[in-house]
Amino acid sequence: MSARTLKDKVAVIAGGGKNLGALIAHNFADAGVRGLALHYNSDASRTDTEATAAALQARGVDAITVQGDLSVVDNNRALFDRAKAHFGRVDVAVNTAGVVIKKAIADVTEADYDRSFDANAKAAFFFIQQAGRTLENGGGIVTLVSSLLAAYTPYYAIYPASKAAVEHFTRAASKEFGERGINVNAVGPGPMDTPFFYGQESAEAVAYHSSAAALSGFSKKGLTDIEDIAPIIRFLVTEGWWITGQTIFANGGYTTR
Repeated sequence: MSARTLKDKVAVIAGGGKNLGALIAHNFADAGVRGLALHYNSDASRTDTEATAAALQARGVDAITVQGDLSVVDNNRALFDRAKAHFGRVDVAVNTAGVVIKKAIADVTEADYDRSFDANAKAAFFFIQQAGRTLENGGGIVTLVSSLLAAYTPYYAIYPASKAAVEHFTRAASKEFGERGINVNAVGPGPMDTPFFYGQESAEAVAYHSSAAALSGFSKKGLTDIEDIAPIIRFLVTEGWWITGQTIFANGGYTTR
């Protein structure tokens, strides 16, 4: 089978308004998508998401924005229904959304636990479910997880644990959707040079993470850059379509297993 392309395709990107999600959207635009549905969770991300949509529209891409907390099951249905109604089809679904909670186990509250698993596991499951119901044959699904899945570290109990569930969702979905030619994968970046990373890290922790990867010395800040990750996601939903059911650690040698 010839390599797949994004030419004239339609993609839904959860968390698509800023940082990695926005870069993925622009990379998809470079590859010829005709439509992008950019999801955002809260009003705090509205301005960035609308700005990203406007920039894509200026490039000739039909881009819409959709707000919703994806830990609410019906919001996943509404996201994909809106995209399908507007564009007539959906071919690719990428979920970059999530939350990080870094605390000692003794300090984790029930609210922390619920927030982590709602945002990182429940939302991811129902996003994959709805993508599977909506995508055209030959589509692709990618979920962002974390290289902490392979780490031996304190203070990160509930964050990677909630992301670990996505590995199992990914494997099951890849088997169930494979008969329709849909590939399903997870990508685990290392600590990324975005505000998402710095919010919970001390200066000492940032210094450690910036030197921990095998390739840190060849990176501007020693951290994973969003520009290192977006091309991998683009590859997985195009030429890399034969890769499915996998968790790919794209982290410069930060962790491995």
